[in-house]
Amino acid sequence: MLTQPPASATVIRTGRGVQTASVAQHGTMCGMSLSARSETGAGPAYQAVLDMIGAQRCVVLDGGTATELPRPRGQGALDERLWGTRALIDEPDQVLEVHRRYVAAGCDVISTNTWGLPSALLDDGPRLWESTRPIHWMDIARQGVRLAREAAGSGGVAVAFSLNGDLDRPGGEETVELLARAFASEPPDLVLLETLSLVRPSLFSVVEGLLGTGLPVWLSFRRCRHGLCGVYGQHWGGPEGDAFGRAARRFEELGVAALLVNCIPPDHVDGMVSYLRDFTDMPLGVYPNLGYYTSAGWRFEEGVGGSEYADMALRWRAEGAQIIGGCCGVGPEHIAAAGDRLRDTKLGHTRRGEPARDGGAATLQDPPATPAPWVDRRRRTLYPLPFPQLVAHPGVPASIPGSHMTWRYLFEEGIGAHQRCLDIGSGTGLQTIQLALNGAAHVHALDVDDRAVANTLDNAFRNDVADRVTATTTDLYPWVPEERYEVIVACLPQIPRDPLTQLSSHRPVDYWGRGLVDQVIGKLPAALAPEGVAYLAQTSILSRQQTIELLAQVGLEARVVAWDVAELPASYEGHLEHVREVEELSDAHHLKVGEEQALVTYLLEIRRRSGEPTDGPPWRPPG
Repeated sequence: MLTQPPASATVIRTGRGVQTASVAQHGTMCGMSLSARSETGAGPAYQAVLDMIGAQRCVVLDGGTATELPRPRGQGALDERLWGTRALIDEPDQVLEVHRRYVAAGCDVISTNTWGLPSALLDDGPRLWESTRPIHWMDIARQGVRLAREAAGSGGVAVAFSLNGDLDRPGGEETVELLARAFASEPPDLVLLETLSLVRPSLFSVVEGLLGTGLPVWLSFRRCRHGLCGVYGQHWGGPEGDAFGRAARRFEELGVAALLVNCIPPDHVDGMVSYLRDFTDMPLGVYPNLGYYTSAGWRFEEGVGGSEYADMALRWRAEGAQIIGGCCGVGPEHIAAAGDRLRDTKLGHTRRGEPARDGGAATLQDPPATPAPWVDRRRRTLYPLPFPQLVAHPGVPASIPGSHMTWRYLFEEGIGAHQRCLDIGSGTGLQTIQLALNGAAHVHALDVDDRAVANTLDNAFRNDVADRVTATTTDLYPWVPEERYEVIVACLPQIPRDPLTQLSSHRPVDYWGRGLVDQVIGKLPAALAPEGVAYLAQTSILSRQQTIELLAQVGLEARVVAWDVAELPASYEGHLEHVREVEELSDAHHLKVGEEQALVTYLLEIRRRSGEPTDGPPWRPPG
């Protein structure tokens, strides 16, 4: 862990290589050699920056130049990659004025308004030079340096030539070579390649090309401790461990002069300096954003003024930041306040979770609070969802309409606890197993398919409830209930079929798709215990009116306790013409939005009507 340099020597990074110098001679953590740096050809303004780092003083960058510029006239939501850069053509006086405001705020380094140049050079990028007059991109580069240099004046403020991460694209190396020609007449004090994200092999080639210009090169990434980070604080990838730190080490070996993170929310900056310090002795810096671009224009963080931004800057300084500034939405007032507070501060080495080293009593930072689990109203954890462990045997459907809706209701309500339960049409055994997991005394499963019965028993074993589950192969049509159950659950296929497709069958032709549902309704009086309840899944392709009438005939009544909308299953595709015929002849229906067709499924809670007898022969549907 490198929280400070070796006592004997410090690595010195220049734009052209690596040298060493004693810490005693320079008195700096990063060992910046002023004489060695002068060999790079850098001007006195950058020499002043090195002097500040060598003296452990904080270098102050500017803020978001483009976001300080007025909205381009008549251009609406212009591509944000060129918002500021286009102003070099259309409004150079405004760019100059913004630079001067940052210089007046006390910046040690200001950046040119050329961030969008690499984007403009892409084949699919916005065209910077679409204008009534021909424009050469290198002239724009020179214009950017010229305006920043004029604003800096003779006050020793360094000018950083800004480029965005699109430089690491096909053609990037050629652009770097041409930039060297542009710099010949209008040289900046350093090159700032910023808002980088991915560290690809091609990036190292681009960086080497920039170093070949003879100018100091600073790199800045959209990175936080979680890895790749976006302007809104979103994370793009998984944990990377020390991958970025190792890349930082390689950049240092190439001769990069400083490494920073930028254009991410302030709270995502915390921890990055101490993380990178484990890998590199380069100067490290941060300049987060306070705003982001939307289709409605720029949006900025509310409640973060100069004082609040200065408080955050002190926190980053205490962690070891040697360069501090701002990105989008950070204006001159933020920079001025931060600069005042940072003046004469000592370079810190605080790590998150370690005692603060401020000369006072050591205090441990509060560890992050353990997040509260996501639970339901019964205080059961929902993430990950406690879904039963299931496999679907060959030939057994993993689910049918209503399966998951019914499971969810059983799970949420804890249906079946301490009761005798019956699952009609068990399939893979989802409802059977959930009833058992809810604490059922016993669950008996029925299915017409031997494979489904075996599947149910197999999954009961997988979920450690096999001792309370039995299952038999049963055809619902000739089935006569021999026992009564407190809870009955039924999820059954419900597909209307054209009689012409079933010319011979031992079962009645299921013209309405109601065959199995009606069998369940007719046999519930004989299967339900006196105070029992049944849960029957019914799709909207079955008539509501007919269901109500059949329930009334056998002394039952129902209410909807859950419903769901899902894409029409593929099993209906060969029967859609007949389904439409059924819908024309009854109140059955399904939903259609554009070309998408959806099925509504209802879960009916069925009970005996008050005063109805609890015995007697069950009603049987005609046919």
